[in-house]
Amino acid sequence: MNEPDLSDLGALVAVAQARSFRAAATLRGVSASSLSEAIRRLEARVGVRLLNRTTRSVTPTEAGTQLLERLNPALGEIAGALDALNSFRDSPTGTLKLNVPIIVAQKILPPIINRFLTAYPGITLEISAIDTFIDVLAAGFDAGIRYDESIERDMIAIPIGPRTQRFMVAAAPSYLAKNGKPEHPRDLVDHACIRHRFASGVIPSWDFERNGKLIKIMPKGPLIASTAEIGIGAAIAGIGLVHTFEEYLSPAIACGELVPVLGAWWQNFTGPRLYYPSRAHMPVPLRTFVDFIKSAEERTQLRA
Repeated sequence: MNEPDLSDLGALVAVAQARSFRAAATLRGVSASSLSEAIRRLEARVGVRLLNRTTRSVTPTEAGTQLLERLNPALGEIAGALDALNSFRDSPTGTLKLNVPIIVAQKILPPIINRFLTAYPGITLEISAIDTFIDVLAAGFDAGIRYDESIERDMIAIPIGPRTQRFMVAAAPSYLAKNGKPEHPRDLVDHACIRHRFASGVIPSWDFERNGKLIKIMPKGPLIASTAEIGIGAAIAGIGLVHTFEEYLSPAIACGELVPVLGAWWQNFTGPRLYYPSRAHMPVPLRTFVDFIKSAEERTQLRA
């Protein structure tokens, strides 16, 4: 048997994890045809089929599964050994891939990553902003940013950005002049509410809290939007009340386009966290980013 190329073995791992040539190609920054050719070449060299392919999915064969069980830790060790060479450089290099919620990508990360990339010009930062919960490691990311309720327990998590955030409710002055101002969350059942639908299909409830009392409202209204921008634009136009992150609503409130309502009931929650697996050989770009975030947190605590 001819010895397979290391790059072809890496292609097998990528396709098997993504369960798709197209998805694996996107994550690796190559064409799907090049991955397909790498798998064909690898199977020819080892003399057995490693992947079952259909028009809908790609799954490892029994032989492929056994090979992957041995390959994953071995390739991880090789990657760690190569990455360790970074310690001999004047400045760390490499690529760091992060999966983050849209709110974090738009409102929290920009000043952080600008400082980080200025301090470490040899590192390339790749950010994928989606609100759908995924297995970030299986999808090829080094780490993710999420809120507490959606972080797996076997991950290490550290704060990044604001320690607390909150949702606000607001409406245009024209809407309130015509329909009145709700004084209690229960009043929302008589109002037009602009709702949000996540990519998963879920339309979340509007949650409120006051003096330890929690209230969940499933409002109704004329618009369901998948982006905050659409919902806020409709609220400014007087279509109804909008409920979303304070960071999204503050600019419109500051200039008078929207008026905050139910302020005594706004719910605070813990801010986002950077999470990553506990592993002995953390890639240098990730370790550098983690140290950078921890250092910023220490400086914040000293100023407090």
